[in-house]
Amino acid sequence: MLIFLDESGDPGFKVGKGSSNVFVIALVIFDDHLEAEETALKIKRLRRELGKDDGFEFKFNKCSRAIRCHFLSTIAECRFRIRALVIRKEKIYGKELRRNKESFYAYAVKMVLKHNNDTIRDAKLKMDGHGERKFRREFLAYLRRELNSPSRKIVSHLRFVDSRGNVLIQLADMIAGAIHRSFSNKVDANIYREIIKKREEDVWIFGR
Repeated sequence: MLIFLDESGDPGFKVGKGSSNVFVIALVIFDDHLEAEETALKIKRLRRELGKDDGFEFKFNKCSRAIRCHFLSTIAECRFRIRALVIRKEKIYGKELRRNKESFYAYAVKMVLKHNNDTIRDAKLKMDGHGERKFRREFLAYLRRELNSPSRKIVSHLRFVDSRGNVLIQLADMIAGAIHRSFSNKVDANIYREIIKKREEDVWIFGR
C-alpha cells in the first residue's frame, strides 16, 4: 500500500489576518504499486500534452481553472482511494495546537491516518518536505509512536520527498486543493471535487 499526503490551507490560527479558516490533509492511497506507476505516467503525459517541461509542477493554487479540471479529469478513472481530514479551525480549542503550527500539523496528520476505519495497514507513506531537519525527525518519530503498536502497524515506512520531483505528491496537492476549495465561497467551489467524487472513500469534517 502506497500513500501520498499533502495539505491545503495553512496551519496558522490568525484567521482574519491571513490564515485560512479551513485546513485539509488529503491522502491518496494506492493498493497496488502498478496502479501508482500508471497514474504517475498519465500525469507525466498530461504535462507534455499541455506543453510543459519536465520540471513543471502541478500545484492547485498556481494552476488555472482549465488546467485543474483537465488534470482531475485525467486521473479520475485511475484506481486510488481518497481519504481526507477537513478541520474548521474554530473547532480547535487546545491552546498548544492553536499556538504551535508544527504541533497542529502533526496532530492533523496523525488523526487522518489513525482514524482510517481499518483501511490502512503496513503502508509506505510519502509526504511533501516540511520544516527543518529537527522537526522532520521528531515528526516521523511521533507518527511511528502514535500509529504503530506490536499488534497493528498502520505505517511501515515514512519519508519526506520533494514535490517538484514526484508527480504523485502533486496529485495529493491537487486533491487537497479541490477538497479545500469545496469549503469556500468562491464561484468554482464545487467544480473540482465533483470530478473526483467517485474516488473519495472518506472525507472527515472534524468537529462537525
